[in-house]
Amino acid sequence: MEGTLDALELLDARRFEILVRRLADSLSYGTDRSAFLGGGVEYAQSRPYEPGDPVRSIDWRITARTGRVHVKEHEAPKRMPVHLILDTSASMTVSSVAQTKYGVALHLAGGIALACLERVSPVGIVGAGERAVRIEPSLSKSQVLEWVLALRRFRYDEETLLAKRLTELAPRLSNRALLILLSDLHDPAALSALKQVSQRHEVAVIELADPAEDGMRGAGLLRAREAETGRSLLTLGRRSHADFEANARELRRAGIDHVRVRTDRPWVEPVRHFLRERGLIGRSVR
Repeated sequence: MEGTLDALELLDARRFEILVRRLADSLSYGTDRSAFLGGGVEYAQSRPYEPGDPVRSIDWRITARTGRVHVKEHEAPKRMPVHLILDTSASMTVSSVAQTKYGVALHLAGGIALACLERVSPVGIVGAGERAVRIEPSLSKSQVLEWVLALRRFRYDEETLLAKRLTELAPRLSNRALLILLSDLHDPAALSALKQVSQRHEVAVIELADPAEDGMRGAGLLRAREAETGRSLLTLGRRSHADFEANARELRRAGIDHVRVRTDRPWVEPVRHFLRERGLIGRSVR
């Protein structure tokens, strides 16, 4: 069974693209968006002047010492590739409010991707559900917009394979990378997989939460079957706040940046603050 993003289903592709671009501008606001344009920032060497070289690049110290005009050459630092891991599973698509977790996550994924491109960081996408979604990092803005629009369609019965996708991705990353996960963390094996990946790569988690998931005393016991995994369980009617706090503590202990975003509250500014304070967008390879 398939659907389209609930709060966004009346938006055509062009209007949705505009929303994503505006979010990218908001996430980039206050950062040095063009820090790596031009000659770069790391000095590499000096060489003899050639016609056409800009005067501002003259190395006056070596010119004075040798009596021959030299210019400085710079090497721009390599940017860490960014892999956005988007949870496309069933639990992301249900909601008690106007916005689903999946709708917010996809909106954020598009905005973060375009913001990364503004900082010259290659960006790719990996789906954390049953669908085979994997696009290698690149600097192609058109590619980002293509997958953002394509992922507006979702399934109500898609199983979560978050831990499996993380385990599959890790061996394919030959160089240090930044992984940004957008998920509700309903896969019980996800935390262990995240901690394993974080030993070699930078990892950040944007946890999506619906207000109905916050715990309430006296909610009672519920015997249920989870659509994503097919497993039967006996649980409280709602996830407790202590569960969320325990997840956050475990992620922090592993050195994983984490922010929780509720779909019934403003989320652009908290995410922008989270990314900016941690320097996650546009980080250089270390």
